[in-house]
Amino acid sequence: MKWTGVMPAITTCFTESYEVDYPIMAAHANWLVANGCTGIVALGSLGEGATLTFEEKVKILKTFASALGGKAPVVAAISALSTPEAVSLAKAAEQAGCSGLMILPPYVYRGDWREMKTHVSAVLQQVPLPAMLYNNPVAYGTDFIPEQIRELANEHANLQAVKESSTDVRRVTAIRALLEDRLAIFVGVDDAILEGISAGAVGWIAGLADALPRESVDLFNFGVAGKTREAFELYRWFLPLLRLDTVPKFVQLIKFVQQELGVGCARVRGPRMEICGDELRATRDLIRSAMNNRPTVCKPSTALARS
Repeated sequence: MKWTGVMPAITTCFTESYEVDYPIMAAHANWLVANGCTGIVALGSLGEGATLTFEEKVKILKTFASALGGKAPVVAAISALSTPEAVSLAKAAEQAGCSGLMILPPYVYRGDWREMKTHVSAVLQQVPLPAMLYNNPVAYGTDFIPEQIRELANEHANLQAVKESSTDVRRVTAIRALLEDRLAIFVGVDDAILEGISAGAVGWIAGLADALPRESVDLFNFGVAGKTREAFELYRWFLPLLRLDTVPKFVQLIKFVQQELGVGCARVRGPRMEICGDELRATRDLIRSAMNNRPTVCKPSTALARS
């Protein structure tokens, strides 16, 4: 598959009874691609993967693969408490029709490099799909440093990309210094996208793209094309919203943006709870202020068609 462009970490929509709303998710995936996204990443942190059963995860992946029908790749986030479960999910993702994997370290247990390398390598060895390594030491407590990423890349040809979410843009240049263009580097922190592109990133696993895909795609394309004036005009407008992706309640906040813009709902599964009170009012004010002051350099996202 081609690792490039804006690939939203797609949210999981729930019904009023907190069951997965598969038809709405299929429509959402198609809408994102229609607005210029080059693929979607399912079951990640923003997708509340840790709250989903194995069966729900597989059905979600099948839903996306069927809905997109090859128009854009579906990348499955592979996160699990154990290595065997991670391998099983990766195999199920391949059978479901996914084009690629995004491999996370095992959550809860923060192992050393020998253990983490063995965990990631097990998935890469047993499932031949193109894969991305997800490095997010802030959230997961495991830091894949550039030298370790090089070691994995040298041993596994199907490791083709890395999602770099350390919040340190210097990691992009450090990885490129060791591997040149061997790996496609994606920015995984919404409010560092232009900085990441300047350092050599070729893709963006985006959060706010779930609500504002066209704006996200335009921002990315301006950055890649070197259109500095347009990029920074759009970035200045977008940054207050993009920063919602960098706080502990990023799932609730991004889903609330979706709800406010009519492209999703704010429901989340426990232990998360929807934002309320002053937090809700402040976020709503932020969204409304942004939408009332939209810059002219970008195209607005189209309306989400519902079946």
